This record gives sequence, structure tokens and C-alpha cells, in this order.
Amino acid sequence: MLIPTALNALKSSRSISWSPTGRFQQTLAGCLELSGISLHSGKVSKVKLCPEFAGRGRYFDFKSNFIPASIDYAEESSLCTTLSKDGFKIRTVEHLLSALEAMGVDNCRIEIANEDAKDSEVEVPIFDGSACKWVDAIEEVGLKLAIDQRGNCCEKMAPYVNQPVYAWRNDCYLVAFPAKAVRITYGIDFPQVPGIGCQWFSTAPLDNMFYAEQIAPSRTFCIYEEVEQMRNMGLIRGGSIENALVCSVSKGWINPPLRFHDEPCRHKVLDFIGDISLFARLGSQGLPVAHLVVYKGGHSMHANFVRRLSENI
Repeated sequence: MLIPTALNALKSSRSISWSPTGRFQQTLAGCLELSGISLHSGKVSKVKLCPEFAGRGRYFDFKSNFIPASIDYAEESSLCTTLSKDGFKIRTVEHLLSALEAMGVDNCRIEIANEDAKDSEVEVPIFDGSACKWVDAIEEVGLKLAIDQRGNCCEKMAPYVNQPVYAWRNDCYLVAFPAKAVRITYGIDFPQVPGIGCQWFSTAPLDNMFYAEQIAPSRTFCIYEEVEQMRNMGLIRGGSIENALVCSVSKGWINPPLRFHDEPCRHKVLDFIGDISLFARLGSQGLPVAHLVVYKGGHSMHANFVRRLSENI
């Protein structure tokens, strides 16, 4: 069965065109459930990932309110990616969505809840600050072909970049160049923090094994001298040296060892994959088939770039 006509009818003369990957859409082989503390709210939340029909894509179920993991529902927020619909918000979705996109979970219902029944906001657990917990859980439960409600398999589509698409702000930029496979080159620069400094990381053609071994283990990080300011802003209430790398301007890393010498840059790639996954639709691939080059990106720039992609289809 073909993916809905809306994806097949896009003109190849545009910057982005949707084409078959040669694979069928997948979903989880069973349910999995994880719980843990949230980075910014400090509250404990529980997430249950469930199989879903082909063509449904990935979406959150919070108090029976369904919020698609789509750029259409992304809103500006500090230090994380937030999805919002009808007054309900899901915060810090990037690590989970990164793992789902990279590991090939195209269709998934994500049930989420926290301790407070009155809350209209909920946050995905941070675990150790990486995506390892999600990857391990996905690998343990396994994947299966997703079928639609008629029992048919659906072809998995991917967005292909036909001509460069870009976004920039000051000295920060993000460009997608036409390529035969997904490749990411990411650069960061923290000149005021010698322990981090300028770093670049490039993926080989990205697949689930490379992601699981080289990207998923990288942890979120922060600058020690900024911690108090962030907490005064109501952020990182659940943050600790157990779920984030902390680097001091003068003293270097507070909680070594690093898992990779360029772990901060690799974590930016992890975040980027999660944010770009918001381009997915109807169980398709969110990551464009392109060479994606990013310098000094962040959640806001990633989201703006996905909106640029959406304008070019």
C-alpha cells in the first residue's frame, strides 16, 4: 500500500521531495514503560511507549489529549523542546524523539503522566542526560512491521533535499545540502569555557547502530557558573551531576570522566536529531536525506529550520 497521495504528489522541482526508502514503516513489538525525574520541573514522570498503526506517526497521549510529535505543535521554550496543544504541554521531548527517530520507531503512542493530576504540563524524564535508556528499552522490546487498520504494510517515505535549504541567526547557521544518505556535521563553540571550547563532530552515513554506539550515550551539559541563574529562572530543578555534565569556566569538568572527548558536541547532534524528527509525518522519516551542517545551533534554531523545510515542500 502506498503512503497517502499528499506525500507522493510533491513536485521534485521543489527543495524537498518525498520518495520511498525501500523499507516498510515500523512500530514497537510491544509496550515498554519507564519513569524518572524530570530535568526542569524536578517532578517524577512515567512514560509508556505503545505500538501504533502504520500512518499514525508518533504522538503523545497526556490525560487523553493527543499531541502529535510535529513541528506544528512546537513552541519556544528555554533549554528544551516543548510540544503544546489546547493548553496542554509536553516538555523536554528531544531525547526520546531522537531515540525513536534514529532507531526506526516510525509509529508510536507515547502515554505520559506525572504525580500531580492537576498539572496541564508534563516533562519527559531525563535519566542520565543521554538517550541510552530509551535505546536500551527499544532494543529490548524490539520492532515489528507496522500495519494499517486494513492489515496492510505501508511504505516508509523520506524527505530528500534537492537544493540547499538554510537558516541562520548572527554567526549561527544550519544548512542542508543534497546528498545520497543522511549525514550530520555539527560544530559548537564556547570560547569562554576552555574545557569545552570549539568542537566539531561528523557522522558517517547515519544508521541505528552508529546512533546507539556513538551518539545516544552522550549526555547533556551545562556551565557551572550559569547554574544558579538557571535555577532562579525556574529551570533545571531536577538537574544534578547524575544527569548532566557540568563544566566550570576556571576549573574544567566537575564530574568527569567524559564518555567521548567531544561528548558535548555529540550531545548537540542527539538533540538535533530529536528536533528534526518533528518534520516526520504519517509515519515517514523525519531526518532529511541530506548532508546537514550546523554551527552553534540550539533548539530554537533547529525548530526554525524544520519550519523552513516545511515551507519548501
